[in-house]
Formats: sequence, C-alpha cells, structure tokens
Amino acid sequence: MDSRRSFLKSSATLVAAGILTPVAPALAATARFEADGSQFLLDGKPFQILAGEMHYPRIPRACWRDRMRKLKAMGLNTLTTYVFWNAHEPTPGHYNFSDNLDIAAYIRMAQEEGLWVNLRPGPYVCAEWDGGGFPAWLLPTPDIQPRSTDPRYFKPVQTWLKRLGQELTPLLIDKGGPIILTQVENEYGAFGKDQNYLAQQMKALRAAGFAGMLYTADPAEYFANGSIPGLVGGINFGTMAKAEKEFADRAKVRPTGPYFCSELWGGWFDSFGRIHETMPTQPLIDSLKWMLEHKYSISFYMLHGGTSFGFTAGANWNKDGYQPQISSYDYDALLDEAGRPTPKYLAVQALFKAYLPADTFAPMPEPEKAISLPRFRLTQGAALDQLLPAPVTSTSPQTLEALGQNNGLVLYRHTSKTAAEGKLRFGDVRDYAIVGVNGRALGALDRRYRETGMDVSVKAGDRLDILVDTMGHCNYGANIGKDQKGLIGDAKLGDAALTGWDHFSLPLDNVSKLAFSTGPSTGPAFYRATFTLAETGYTFLDMRGWGKGHVWINGHNLGRYWSVGPQQALFVPASWLKTGENEVIVLDLHPGADRSLAASPKQIWDLPGSGL
Repeated sequence: MDSRRSFLKSSATLVAAGILTPVAPALAATARFEADGSQFLLDGKPFQILAGEMHYPRIPRACWRDRMRKLKAMGLNTLTTYVFWNAHEPTPGHYNFSDNLDIAAYIRMAQEEGLWVNLRPGPYVCAEWDGGGFPAWLLPTPDIQPRSTDPRYFKPVQTWLKRLGQELTPLLIDKGGPIILTQVENEYGAFGKDQNYLAQQMKALRAAGFAGMLYTADPAEYFANGSIPGLVGGINFGTMAKAEKEFADRAKVRPTGPYFCSELWGGWFDSFGRIHETMPTQPLIDSLKWMLEHKYSISFYMLHGGTSFGFTAGANWNKDGYQPQISSYDYDALLDEAGRPTPKYLAVQALFKAYLPADTFAPMPEPEKAISLPRFRLTQGAALDQLLPAPVTSTSPQTLEALGQNNGLVLYRHTSKTAAEGKLRFGDVRDYAIVGVNGRALGALDRRYRETGMDVSVKAGDRLDILVDTMGHCNYGANIGKDQKGLIGDAKLGDAALTGWDHFSLPLDNVSKLAFSTGPSTGPAFYRATFTLAETGYTFLDMRGWGKGHVWINGHNLGRYWSVGPQQALFVPASWLKTGENEVIVLDLHPGADRSLAASPKQIWDLPGSGL
C-alpha cells in the first residue's frame, strides 16, 4: 500500500471513530486566518507567510526588538518561535514566565512591530535544545514513553498546555492578537506514526484554548506519518535539497495546499569536537526563487539562532554515538550569533526585493555597539569542593533525575573497604567523568568515545571520586527520554561490585557565595576577576587556553566551553554588562597554567586548515 493510500485509510479510521472531523473544527466561517485548497487567506485575501524563526530564550530580552526589525528589514511578515517547556517548568508545578522567558511579551512585541506569529508549542521541540524541551523530571526513568499516550507522559503534557494557554491564547488572531498558526507536535513523522496519539495531542491543544488554525510540520519523506487529516501540513527541508522535489514528494501523499515550507534550513548546528558547520548560499537562493515564483509560504530555520545559554544546549544520538551540541546556536543563519546580517542575509534580501513590493521592507536598525577587552588574568581561585552539599547515600550510583537534579555536575564518592585493582566499570557514563583517588586525577571518561571504564588501584580506606559533568539531554531520535544523566547501572572494580556511594549534587545554579582567595587552586576550580568598562557593548570572550567548564558574567551563565571546539569564544550580550566594575567567574574542570581572558567582536571558530 503506498503512502497516500495508507494516509487516507488512517484518516478514515480516525474520522469514523470520532477522533477527527473531516475539517479542522475550530476554523469557523468568521475566522480571520483560513486556508483553501491552495493558499492561506487573511481576512479573505490570499496571504503568503514569509517567516523567520527566532527563539526568545536564545536572544537577550534587550535585543528582541532589534532582531524583529531585522526580520522585517529582510521582507518577512511573520515571526516563528518554539515554546520551551523545560525552561518554563523546571520543577513540577512551578512556572516561570518572567524576564527572558516572558513569551507573551515577546509575542506582543512582535505585534507592535507589525509581525504575525507562527507558534510552535511542542511540547517536543527538538531545536538542539536540552531534551528537546522535555523537563528532566518528566522522564526520570527510560520506561516512560515520550510522544505517546502513556499517561505518565501525557497527563503532564495536558497540564502544561493548559498553563501555557493561559499565557498565550489571548494572543490568538481571533482575539486581536498576532498568532495565526499553532503547530501540533513537531516532526512527529520522523519519530512515529501513531495517528491516535497525534489526534490526542491536537485535542489537548484545543482543550487548552488554542482555537484557530493548527498545522503539522515534517520532512516530506515522513509526511504520511506525521500529518493530520484536516490540518495544514508543512514540510521541512534544507539548503542542499531542491524545493521542487520536496513538494513533489509531499504531493504523493497530499496534492492539495496550502503549500508551506515550515522549516527552510539555511544552515546547520554544531557539535563539540567537530568542525564548524557552514552551508552555501546559492542552493538556498535556488529553492527560494522556485517557492517565491509559486507563491508558496516559507519559514526560515533559523533566521537568527542566538545562543543556548547555561545548560540549554541539547545533543544528538545517531550511528556515530553521542554528539553534545555547543552553546553557540549561530547555525550559519542569516543573522549571526550576535544578530549581525551576514552575506547570506543580504543575498536573500536582494532576491526578495525582486519579488516583493518596495514598501514590504522595513529600515535596517542601526548596528549595535561592539567592544573589545584587552587580556587580563584571573588571579582569584575557589575550589569546587566549596559547593558540596550534604551527600545522598545509596547502595549503587543514582542518576541526576533520581536525585531531583536537572543539569550540572554530580560528584560520586566511594570509600574502599578493601584493597582492590582492575577495571573500574559502569553501565554507562553520561556524559564526561573525571576519575580520581584521594584527590589525585587518574583520567577522564568521555561518552563521545563510548568510554565506560578505566584501570584503577585502591587501598583500604581510599576515596574513589567520579566527578560527572553532564552535557545536553538527547533532543532527537530514539534516545529522547532515555538519556538520564550521571553514572548508569551498577559499578564494578574488576569482578567485584562497588556498593555504598555518596552523591553530591552540584547544579551550579548559584555561584555567588564562593569564597575566593589569591592562593593556587588545584583540581576542578573556579577562577574570578573583575574588569572595568567605560561603555558597554556586545563581545565574545576568548576561551582559548582553558579546558572544559562554564563561564558567568555578572551572574549570567554564558554556557559551556570546551577546548575540543569548534567554538572557542562565548557570546556576551551588551545588556549583561554594565559601566564600571564587572565580574567574570570561570569554572575549569581541567588543570591549566595561563588563567587569562580577552574579548573581541568576533566569534572564534575551528575551521578546516585553521590549525586549532
């Protein structure tokens, strides 16, 4: 049975069961935003969505308006954004919609700037974001099945969507707001094909108050699995694909419109230890030209990627194993990480000017100020041990999720009762572990290389420490929801089980109480300095010469750095700096000699032939 016949059969089954209606139920005749068999309609007139995706947590709030104006200056009329569940509900029932997470303010600002909004509420978002947006507390054990009707998963989803609806449903177009589209799930066809689950997900959105037009988005090859009868079906594809072929593949399942490239990947994301990803401009222009000529709707992924600050970067798992993503979400996008127009942006803008009226294009905002910092030393240190809390004790090593911790570090400690030597082994190490005995480091275990053990020798009374640094929870593929962090399974030394473990949680959510001194620091430690600014501006902190860790500027966690590259500098927003004295704190898990920093307006990438 071909994909179209399979799609139609599943549609008929769901309609007969009363799960779906032949036409999306909330699209009343009075709806302002509708669709017919070929196009979108706004107030009864043909409307071509020309959108750019930008994520509010990845852009400092002070820069939201600037980025929106650059979106309009390119000729676009719609802002696309995901919603990041784990950012808003870090612990069950405790919600955060303030400051940089005030998504309602973000959407209202888009309306002020004359933009429509394409909302992607997930709850799964992928997005190279930690866990694909799923809170770590939602999936404490691998037996819970995400993206299914498993009640352990789906009931929290329903609760979350209702809470999100309180924030955002007043901003739907038929209530006077700018939200014209709301996505159901996200690229589900690449994960599964349970039409009952998709129907229940749609019902959950409706129950949360998301009236108006719903749609799905999938790569064309998975369109039959992930689209829903009666809803608009977008397709996602990248720079090197040909738009004509992608829409032809979609037409094998659904020949009717409206025709919507819901993600046009203008670049790609980066993983630690690999060369920076870039994509050529001309194939992108070729696909754009074809879609513009056919008046198809388009959403750029990403127009501007920004930065995955703190612990928010995700990870992939595929045939090459675990691939943690870097803090920069530059994405080789049309606007770079600092929000500056790239040659790719200018090329797309020039193409649009050949197809769109001159009054489509808003003025380009004035460039933001950039600053540099001359190199300075971090002369104060503080041992990581200062942050150790009272331990949690158990027979075998516990995951972070079992300890009620979402991200950060955990120190596992075992005191040997007898002398022993051999291979120290764990079921898995997630994601990077420094192994030591009595404070002396023996080596590291790196999940990227599937390392789960090393030779160790201990005497009776020796203290065996394993400091685990967690990276992103997997955000794509079969490992979603099965990437619990820390030491996994039982521990063995040789053939003997190691039982009796102390767990010290280090979430790194507050480093303000560290007591620094000018004496030398050994082992994993924090380093501190202050610097004075006469004026503020954005900059990139040069991390070359450091090992692996995190950086805080005036209390803001800039994200992860790691000498393996390809990112060698961390973005510092202007709004996180101040005139006068500023503080920088660096955690380095590795030993090093030159504890110094500098900054400039440029990101530093490991590139082919760079020698880095």
